[in-house]
Amino acid sequence: MKRFLSCVFSLLVIGGAGVQTTTGTETVPAYVPKQSDRPAPMEGDEPGFEAIFDGKSLTGWAGDLTYWRVEAGTMIGEITEQTRLKSNTFILWQGGRPKDFELRLEFRITESGNSGINYRSSVVPDKVTPTNAFAMRGYQFDLDGKNRYTGSNYEEKGRLFLGVRGSVSRVVGTRPPIVIGRIGEDAELAKVITPGWNSVHLIARGNTLTHMLNGQVMCVVIDDDTAGPAQDGQIGMQVHTGPPMKVEYRNIRLKTF
Repeated sequence: MKRFLSCVFSLLVIGGAGVQTTTGTETVPAYVPKQSDRPAPMEGDEPGFEAIFDGKSLTGWAGDLTYWRVEAGTMIGEITEQTRLKSNTFILWQGGRPKDFELRLEFRITESGNSGINYRSSVVPDKVTPTNAFAMRGYQFDLDGKNRYTGSNYEEKGRLFLGVRGSVSRVVGTRPPIVIGRIGEDAELAKVITPGWNSVHLIARGNTLTHMLNGQVMCVVIDDDTAGPAQDGQIGMQVHTGPPMKVEYRNIRLKTF
C-alpha cells in the first residue's frame, strides 16, 4: 500500500490552485478558469486526431478503382466520358464504424463536380447498378462544384435534406425537418468556399451533427427522429452521377470519443 501511495503522489502534486500533473520531467499546472478568459482560436488540431489516409495508397480503403486513385498525396475520385455512372459510388474507410467523432480533411472539386462525405453510413444494395458494391445510405456532408449545396446535411438514400446551409434544423420524422434557428444567409456563407482547397470539420456527437467549412459553421442538425438515424456507421467519399468531374481529398484525420 505504501508503494502504491508513493506512485500516486509521484504523479500528482497538490497545489493551492488545483491538481498538477507530471508528464515525464515537466509539471503541467492545472487549468483554473478566470473571469478574463475567453475562448480563443486554436492552431492545428486538438490532441487525439489520427490520420486515416496515408497519402500514398488506398490502404485501409475500399472502392471501385475505376474511379479512385492516389496522386501526389491526394485521394482522387474521377469520372470521365468513358466511365460515366448510372448511380453514385463511394470509397469506404475500413477502420471502423465511428459513433461520436470529429473528422477533419481538405477537399477540392471541379465546377461540374458533385460529391460528399458520408458518415454513420452503411453499404446498401444498388437497384440501378446491381454490380455497384459501394453504394451507401446515411448522413452526408454535401459538396458540389457550383456550391449550391456545399455544407448541407443530406441523407443519401434516406430522408434526403435534413439541414441546409445557414440553418439549425430539428428532425422528428413525422414531418419535414423544421428550421429552429439561423447561422447566416445562404449566399453569404457560400462566399466562404474557395475554388481551391477547402477545409472541412465535421462533428457528430449524439444526435447533434455540425458541419463546418473553412472555420465557418454551415449547418447544424438535431436529429430527434427515433426511427431514422443510425447511431454509428462507416465513413465514405462519393463520386456522383452526372458529367465528367474530379474531386480530391487530403489530410484526412479522425478523432473518436
